Order: sequence, then C-alpha cells, then structure tokens
Amino acid sequence: MGNVIFHIDVNSAFLSWEAVYRLYHLGGSVDLREQVSAVGGDMAMRHGIILAKSIPAKRYKIQTGETILEAQRKCSNLMLVPPNYGLYEQCSAAFMNILRQYSPVVEQYSIDEAFVDMTGTEGLWGEPVTAANRIRNQIREELGFTVNVGVSENKLLAKMASDFQKPDRVHTLWHREIEKKMWPLPVSDLFFVGRATAKKLLNMGIRTIGELAHAQPDILKSHLKKHGEVIWLFANGQDVSVVQKEPPANKGYGNSTTIAFDVCDASTAKLVLLALAETVGTRLRAAGVRAEVIAVGIKTYDLQYASHQMTLNHATNITIEIHRCACQLFDQLWDGTAIRHLGIHTSRIRDHQDMRQLDMFDTTDYEKLEKVDATVDRIRRRYGNDAVMRAAFAGSPIDHMSGGISREKRTVDYKKVKVD
Repeated sequence: MGNVIFHIDVNSAFLSWEAVYRLYHLGGSVDLREQVSAVGGDMAMRHGIILAKSIPAKRYKIQTGETILEAQRKCSNLMLVPPNYGLYEQCSAAFMNILRQYSPVVEQYSIDEAFVDMTGTEGLWGEPVTAANRIRNQIREELGFTVNVGVSENKLLAKMASDFQKPDRVHTLWHREIEKKMWPLPVSDLFFVGRATAKKLLNMGIRTIGELAHAQPDILKSHLKKHGEVIWLFANGQDVSVVQKEPPANKGYGNSTTIAFDVCDASTAKLVLLALAETVGTRLRAAGVRAEVIAVGIKTYDLQYASHQMTLNHATNITIEIHRCACQLFDQLWDGTAIRHLGIHTSRIRDHQDMRQLDMFDTTDYEKLEKVDATVDRIRRRYGNDAVMRAAFAGSPIDHMSGGISREKRTVDYKKVKVD
C-alpha cells in the first residue's frame, strides 16, 4: 500500500467541547449538541459573532462567523453559551495526545483538526478504515466528543473526505474514487475555493468540481492567475504537500483587539497600541526572533479598514520600540474617525542573533531595554500576566495585555452561567 493520510476533524468543536464539559463535569442534563444552540462572543464587548453551532442550528441556516443578532433573527429561541478558550485548549491537547498514540507524524492544522501520516502502520492498527474507526471510537469513548476521519493518499483528499456526511463518520476518498465522490460536488466545496473564486468560476460556467477538473488550465490561469493552476490540481486530486510534524516558522507575528467602546482620542488609542505591543513583543521574544517590519491597522466604527507599515533600520522585539513605531504609524494613518479595532502586525522575521548596528546619534540603551523585557517575561511566566503591569494601565478599562484571545473568552465562571 502507498501513502495513507488521515484528516481528523472534531464535529462542531467548540460546541461539542462545551457540551461534554457541562454534561460530565458540571452535572448538566441538556446536551447542547442536540439543541438549537451556538457558542457566541460577548455582544457587550463587541465580539458578538457565532463561533460554533450545533447540527440542529444548521436547519435555521445559522452560520459560523455571522453576528449574534443575525443568528437570533433566524431563530429567536437560539440557545447561546459564552466561549471558554481555556477549556478548548485543554480538549484540543487531549485530542492530539490520542492521535500521537497511532503515529509519530501528526500535524496539528488548527485547534480542532489534524493530519496524521499513517503510512506503514497497517501491521499495528490494521487496514486504514479499521484504524480510522479505532481512532474515532477511542476519542468518543475517552473524551466524549465525536470526530470525522477522512482517509486518502494525500492531505487534500483526506481533508475533502472528512467533510463528507457528519457527524462521527469515517470516509475514504482514494484517487480512484474522486470521479464518483468528489467531482459531482459544487465547486465551492473544493478546498481553497472561497466565495470570490467560486463566483468567478460560476461566471465562467464552472459549477462542479468535475467541470473544474476538466477545464483548460491556461484558461483558468488567465482568469485566476496562479490560483487557477492550484485549484485545477486540487480538482484533479493532486497534492504534493507532506504531513509536517514540526510547524513551519512563523512569517509574521501580530495581535489585534476590538475595543469595547469607540476610541475618539489619540492617547487612548496609543494606550491600546501599548497593550498590543506588550503581547506582540512577548510572542517575538518567546520565539527567539525579531521583526524588521511593523504595521498598524485601524478599523473605524463604520467598519472601514486602513493600515500602514514601516521598515526598521534594525529588527527588534523590544516592547517600547514596537510601541514607538506603532505610534508613529498611527499618527500618519488616523484621520480622527472613531476607532473600533486596532492591530499591530510584524513581518520580515529575523533570527534573534541578528545584531543591531551601533548608531552614534542614537543614545538609547537597547541592551538595558532587552534585559527589562526579559525580566518581565520571566515574572509573568511564573506568576501570571498580571504580576507586572505598566503604571499607564492603572485604573484604565484597557487590558494591559490585549490581543489574540481576549481575557473574557479564556475562562467562564460557570457559577454565574445556568447549566441545565
């Protein structure tokens, strides 16, 4: 047998994990997976979107990513529960640990899905479908939630297979099966075909994956450039990527935050940027790298977005230097419109050993700043992020380490939440 790749995807992950926790750890009697329910952000914090939904909620056409208000218009009785990313990270880790029992080559693709290279494991776990069912059953019995497993020769087809009928299923999509199982599907179901691409393909008269597979590659390239070639290969089941045990190095680090109120003054905006510089700088230092390009993005109250970037003379991971550059970019970019969302992003990542060239006109003691940051990082790792806080944040409504998964999403006080 040739290559055997599994793609394992948790069914309605956040909602499933929430349901299992409430049933088996909090003594609840209602299974959220059987209700018209969803995990949603905090509308008061303006994070009011649907993060995960139950299968019964799909009957009302409730979609992940839409606002809570949109979802409630579709179903006024929608049961909403708050997100708890701390719980989800624990569930994800337990899920990945089971997968690593079956193969040393596991690529975590996201918090709730992974690729597993099962090539050559038939002597241990049996034929691919047998092994897939074994994994599926073990996860359900030990962890309480269900997964779909896609089985194929490559990552693309395995991922496509795992998206077939749900939940708690194993599906194969060998190359010999694509004509029957994949080509009749709408072209929008193909991995890497988003809404804009699907619309262009429909305008070209291409409605199914099979029609895309039989299209002329040069015509696709003329309309979609390089992307046209990629999706033509995918439509024909071709994918040469391998399962990577170690994640590739990040090409950039960034964080952004939606602010609970409209920011109308520069001083408050720059305080938010300082909080973002704290988290971005911490991530850069933890990875042992520096960034040469700093960018700032602003989303205004009317959801208009603009960004600006600058290239530094010397790559950095120093919080204060990142903040100083971010403030310069902000001053150049902001036109006074009320701000809803701010972000700092970095690119051109350099190795930590990248040396700073001396500048006779710059008297800043960068070595001292690096030592201060390193000390603060050590204290926060040992005692928590709130062990050290800059005085500027005292009494401020701005979280001193903003961005990424916000604090209110990392845990839930279940004593204040009704668990039936």
